[in-house]
Amino acid sequence: MSLPVARIQPHTEPRPARTPWLRPVTAPVAHRRPKLAGAALAVGGALAIGAAQMGISLAATQDAFVLAGLNTQQHELNLQKQALTDELVGLNSPQALASRADGMGLVVAGSASYLRLSDGAVLGAGHGADWLSTVDPNGATKVGNSLIAPPPPPADDVPPADATGQSTEPELPPAITDGLPSPTTR
Repeated sequence: MSLPVARIQPHTEPRPARTPWLRPVTAPVAHRRPKLAGAALAVGGALAIGAAQMGISLAATQDAFVLAGLNTQQHELNLQKQALTDELVGLNSPQALASRADGMGLVVAGSASYLRLSDGAVLGAGHGADWLSTVDPNGATKVGNSLIAPPPPPADDVPPADATGQSTEPELPPAITDGLPSPTTR
């Protein structure tokens, strides 16, 4: 026995109508016109930001120039301070003190004497120094001290002429009139 083969019938439903891909162009929708106040505010804001940036940049540049000037001034003051410190050290040196004492007529005694304040007794040699000093700070045995030497003349002065009456400036090379000098070759 065989079974009858059933035929499958496709189910046919009505197809929806196709919409066309192309459509007619419709009139464009009218856009609202931008407000003038909003545009002016945006442009004004951009200009204000630009002006603020320029002002900050100029202020920073001006501060850099002021800082450079102050650094230069501080450097000059440090140099002056160092020169004054060197001068003070030179004036307090033993050579300078001995030289000034000799200039005031003080002499160095041969031996030291001490005065005891409690009873007024004189300890040591007990006699005054004679008018001849045992040390001559300005004599032939004087030790030089560059800190108390007089400062050199300023560089702006014209150098003095030597004994022959000629200046001590170096001679300039001869003027070149016929081109560069060169050796003669064959």
